[in-house]
Amino acid sequence: MAFGGPNDRNDLPRLARIDPKLFDILFSGCKAERYAAGQHLFVQEDAADRIYGVMSGTVEISIYSPGGQKLVANIELSRSLVGEIGALDGRPRTATAICLTACELVSLSRTQLFDRIERNPPLARAMIELLCARLRWVSGELGDQAFFGIEARLAKRLVFLAKVMADSAGWIPISQSELGEFLGATRESVNKTLNDWCNRSFIAIKRGGLRITDTGALRHIAESQDDD
Repeated sequence: MAFGGPNDRNDLPRLARIDPKLFDILFSGCKAERYAAGQHLFVQEDAADRIYGVMSGTVEISIYSPGGQKLVANIELSRSLVGEIGALDGRPRTATAICLTACELVSLSRTQLFDRIERNPPLARAMIELLCARLRWVSGELGDQAFFGIEARLAKRLVFLAKVMADSAGWIPISQSELGEFLGATRESVNKTLNDWCNRSFIAIKRGGLRITDTGALRHIAESQDDD
């Protein structure tokens, strides 16, 4: 996982990365496999027997309620790990992983994972740090849900997505419905907020995407507590 400063939650603390050298050790000798956009790596509650390393592409991690409501928990990019929780404890998958784009991935079975950790002790520390960072991220998200309103949470998420998904012109390829899935909010509430920000020249909107035009304004909103 990429670590920023302890108070900079708008950096990239959400990506499940370990040191690049350890990533190479972990997946040494593994053949990269290609996955098409829309292809699932695994589904929530599946039996867990593999850990994946993203070589290229974008993988979405989502959680589903018993009624089928979707919450996007994370986006994983190149050199990220996917599925480490189930691979480590052997219990069912805690989320669903789907390729948002064409991807190249490497993977290990649970048995291979533990064998490589035993032969390379620094991997054990890296995995512990990764899990701790995951837990800190989840704790932060719970705090955001409890203490911040839709505007602060949406602003924070857009600043993050601009760093990891924007193209060379700054456009983030995401729909308003997908943003709602990121926040556990309705499309209507997201649409209302985005239109307001567009009118205030904080963002620009086009079909299937948006671009931040005033990062400072969104950062200010993201840091404004709203517990109404």
